[in-house]
Amino acid sequence: MDDMMLLTFLATLVGAAWRLATPLIFASIGEVFSERAGVLNIGLEGTMLVGAFCGFAAASATGNIPLGLLAGVAGGMLFGLVFAFFTITIKADQIVVGAALNLLGMGLTAFLFRTYYVSTGKGIDIAQPVHIPWLSDLPFLGEAFFRQNLIVYSTILAAILATLVLYRTSFGLTLRAVGEHPKAVDVAGRSVPGYRYAAVLVGTGFAGLGGAFLTLGHSNQFVEGMTSGRGFIALAVVVFARWSPIGAFFVSLLFGLFYALQLMLQAQASIVVPYQVLQALPYIMTIITLVVFRGKGAAPSKLGQPYEMR
Repeated sequence: MDDMMLLTFLATLVGAAWRLATPLIFASIGEVFSERAGVLNIGLEGTMLVGAFCGFAAASATGNIPLGLLAGVAGGMLFGLVFAFFTITIKADQIVVGAALNLLGMGLTAFLFRTYYVSTGKGIDIAQPVHIPWLSDLPFLGEAFFRQNLIVYSTILAAILATLVLYRTSFGLTLRAVGEHPKAVDVAGRSVPGYRYAAVLVGTGFAGLGGAFLTLGHSNQFVEGMTSGRGFIALAVVVFARWSPIGAFFVSLLFGLFYALQLMLQAQASIVVPYQVLQALPYIMTIITLVVFRGKGAAPSKLGQPYEMR
């Protein structure tokens, strides 16, 4: 492979990594909000699937991609409302409820898709890349960074806004206190369940948006189980990123790099490694991350613990 081919390969790899990391970026940023408030939502996989299906259904019915994105967010938040009711109001075990919602999300979306869409094979027009004048023509940088669609670009804004909200607003300060010292928040006259509800809805709204991207910004149809474990990887991203939105953005890019690399290596005829090994790269990285960073992160002290009001 000569230098020009290598440069082209790397530019394509970086551009694909950002695009493939987009669902992880949205889901992990949302989960940062949830876990910062002390709620561990392992139901991200099912939530993303619901968001993917709702986004697909709305966009295929109306032909409107922004409406599809809003439908994905709404679907995720509706799922989050169910999760919040059982874990915050009823105080059921968060792990059990999250696992149940994963199964529900997979089963419900598969049922609805087979019932209403499989026989028609209906697709949608995906969001088109936006070529930024002059910048998109730059060698390497243009291909890598300036030929994405608007949903991909919005991940930067999402990470910045999430950081500002968490660390520069009264809401963010109180939300983080709920995950660390909920009794102090309660004594101050603020509702711990209310903040936890808000955090879960924000988190699942982001997860739904990440799922909707899979159908509206990456693929042109809904496929059963199309999240392929991204919800679980997003949970690992949050730990690796030390519960930081900016950290979640960059760690997601790292996982996106492995997604892109395994896809591009499979297309190389000279690669003799079995494709199953290449497909496993993102999941191997997830396991390594969880092992290496187990117990080293500054997790919220009340993460996963229900709060008994005074």
